[in-house]
Amino acid sequence: MFGSMRLLTALAAAALLTGCRNQPPGESRTPGWISGSVSKLEAELAARYGEAQRPRLRRGLKQAADFWRAGDGDAAAFEAFVRQNFAGDQTAVDTLFSRALRVFEQIDGHMNEIQLALRAQSDLDLGPVLPYDEILAGYDPSAHLNDDLFNNKLAFTILLNFPLYSLEEKLEQGPGRSRRQWAEARLAEQFRRRVPSGVNLGIGEALARADQYIAGYNIWMHHLVDANGRRLFPPGMRLLSHWNLRDQIKADYAAQDGLPRQRMIAQVMEHIVRQTIPASAIDNPLVDWDPSSNTVRASAVKDWDRAPEAGRAAVNSAAEPDTRYEMLLVCFRALKRLDPYSPQSPSHIARRFNEDRELPEARVREMFERVLTSPVAGQVAALIEKRLGRPLEPFDIWYNGFRPRGKITEAQLDEITRSKYPTAEAYHKDMPRMFQALGFSPERARYLAENIVVEPARGSGHAAGSLMRQAPARLRTRVGPKGMDYKGFNIAVHEMGHNVEQTFSLKDVDYYSLMGVPNTAFTEAVAFVFQARDLALLGLGGPAAGDEALTVLNDYWATFEISGVALVDMAVWRWMYGHPDATAAQLKAAVLQIASDTWNRFYAPIFRRRDVVLLGIYSHMINSQLYLPDYPIGHLIAHQLEEHMRKAGKIGPEVERVTRQGRLSPDLWMKGATGAPVGPEALLAAAQRALSEVGGR
Repeated sequence: MFGSMRLLTALAAAALLTGCRNQPPGESRTPGWISGSVSKLEAELAARYGEAQRPRLRRGLKQAADFWRAGDGDAAAFEAFVRQNFAGDQTAVDTLFSRALRVFEQIDGHMNEIQLALRAQSDLDLGPVLPYDEILAGYDPSAHLNDDLFNNKLAFTILLNFPLYSLEEKLEQGPGRSRRQWAEARLAEQFRRRVPSGVNLGIGEALARADQYIAGYNIWMHHLVDANGRRLFPPGMRLLSHWNLRDQIKADYAAQDGLPRQRMIAQVMEHIVRQTIPASAIDNPLVDWDPSSNTVRASAVKDWDRAPEAGRAAVNSAAEPDTRYEMLLVCFRALKRLDPYSPQSPSHIARRFNEDRELPEARVREMFERVLTSPVAGQVAALIEKRLGRPLEPFDIWYNGFRPRGKITEAQLDEITRSKYPTAEAYHKDMPRMFQALGFSPERARYLAENIVVEPARGSGHAAGSLMRQAPARLRTRVGPKGMDYKGFNIAVHEMGHNVEQTFSLKDVDYYSLMGVPNTAFTEAVAFVFQARDLALLGLGGPAAGDEALTVLNDYWATFEISGVALVDMAVWRWMYGHPDATAAQLKAAVLQIASDTWNRFYAPIFRRRDVVLLGIYSHMINSQLYLPDYPIGHLIAHQLEEHMRKAGKIGPEVERVTRQGRLSPDLWMKGATGAPVGPEALLAAAQRALSEVGGR
């Protein structure tokens, strides 16, 4: 019998991380003797605990054997470990399961809190980032954890007693499993790889470098000049690439002088993607840059509130030296080091689709291509041309004119948000009201606000979830010296949607190992549902009659745009795996070709312009490593949720209901939420109906 005292001792050892040693990176082969030991143990323990335990025993023995190395002990040590740690009856399984969940919540949660503290100076707008801050941000305190838990054998205890399922098994058998069975599988999944600590540390350092590079990639817009020396943007405007640049293009559809500004931003984006941007023009208000001639000169205008870094005064038109692509290569090479330690998914591509998303890559690509090749695309494009009164230009992939806004301009929205939210604290204070406006009861609105902290972001903004129930989720968004502008508010509402999901799917789920949602696309979907209601949350009214059709067209066009971006991201990773020794210059050439080819295939027939590289502008490609496919999947899921919530009425209670399902498989979660699996059908059908309704409007 698997004794309770022995189990408690094992878990306490894991929590204290005692008896740890480093796993030699080259030691990756299973000992030759292990198959004989497995056969002997299966017969012995099946006889001891009964034939009913044999299927579970067989799977557990194989899982433990797959990860056992010579350094873990000889045959006698392996056999003694299995005899001592196999939970042979349901009482023993229940004890192990409940204690493991309790301990792992504390380990994961506290490691997450330490990581957030280490990254605070880099992630938050707290003043200059000094060299030691970068060191702290690059340190991952959990890098040794996987190593430690294999070395002290707790990982083997979990693998011996709980199942690891392949993607195929999840897709085929998932609907028939209970929530407890899903929770047991999620518990085991944290040990589906045995990764040396040095590999994890290298990944942490690489990703931190990329994050810091992207967080500082600002363009001072008042210091952009056209061929006649005119400044098209207001003083003090500092926009982060790509988020704020893209959002400024969207905002300028409502401005009378917006077209020249949109064209200038598109030029800036092209220079960033092609790496022809002058290095001295990046986050530097001391020079003026003419993107049309690609030249810089010393600026006579002072519109900055914080002194630029030392050494930025030099006037130099030399291009950024392919740093963008060097950062991507650094991350690729760091993540590729995981491949030998990931037998079920031996590439970052396979891990992102098979393990993180649990949606096959081929299925995801097919969904995106259906969105891009639908006849709806050309019809929506023709309607946009009609509404603009001019031929489409490449930046019109970010057309924002379907979104109902009445006569409110971006500048007016900035005034409203800066007045309401001069600080991050002011936004937090208003959250209970906003939650009630979304349909949450006063009690649940207070509950959410009490479990979310709002902080000023250095970059564009993000949501940092907690990994233990006693810690809050964190909402980060940019708050300028004059207060939160509309872009910051829009991002804040999006991140608030993430925080709501993070709160319900952690604090209100039945099993800790089921915390979260099936994959990142699902939390993006919830965030999109919130973001679409930002104007209503400002008290500017909800959708008017007939606005629903416009909203659907806006959703389709956003999905049409980001689906191509995602395909570029996917193709770039395929290229890097095919060319692992590429230089930054070679990778740049490949990205430009992939972006251009994707544009020519899906967008050029509509835009009547070839060889455009704007699909390569997204910063996620550099610092989020194959994250971009989550956005179009998220749009598809968001539309399905929106349709369901419109029928249900209030948003809040339905968001709570669906997010409390936890981390089931994607289709199982969606069927529980809306009655249908994940797919583009609902959005394409709705867009076709919306076109008929909008007509000449």
